[in-house]
Amino acid sequence: MFRRRSEPAASTESSEETLRRLEAEGKGRPTPSRRDAEAARKARLKPPRDRKELARRERQRRTEHRAKVRASIAAGDTVHLPARDQGPVRHFARDYVDARRNVAEYLLPLLLVILALSFFPRLLGVQALVWAATIALTAADTIWLAYRFRRELRRRFEPSQAKGAIGYALLRSSQIRRLRLPKPQVSYGAMLPERY
Repeated sequence: MFRRRSEPAASTESSEETLRRLEAEGKGRPTPSRRDAEAARKARLKPPRDRKELARRERQRRTEHRAKVRASIAAGDTVHLPARDQGPVRHFARDYVDARRNVAEYLLPLLLVILALSFFPRLLGVQALVWAATIALTAADTIWLAYRFRRELRRRFEPSQAKGAIGYALLRSSQIRRLRLPKPQVSYGAMLPERY
């Protein structure tokens, strides 16, 4: 009755699952030594000597905070999103833009092609044609995106919630997909859920 068991109880999770769980819960950095921790604590408690020191500390604190927020956004964490990216309407706008191919996201590569064509005098006619086609396609696609997105906004959300969402969607559509922050969460052609 009071004896120890000779064998440990069987665990419900495998050792690989345990390792994955511990790695996910880990803090991601080594524990500082006691001397270092006490020195850092004393430095935080010590008031700044002058305005330059105060400004330097504030700059460092803001830089660290921005780096932390940027890393979490790049990882897809929606907890640290800036105020302009928060809310179900903005989430829907991001997914709506990311689920379709936009001409505006290819604008920078097309402009580089146009610039390369300008170095060849015999191809100036081709350059003008590519330039005109780029402008026309970008304008038409942007107008089509705004029209369709406005229609979806009216169908899914209240008008008071949708303020500024069209401009947000158009701005996101002009960014190269790989460089968008927050990172795209849907693939091209994905069906969007009705509720956000």
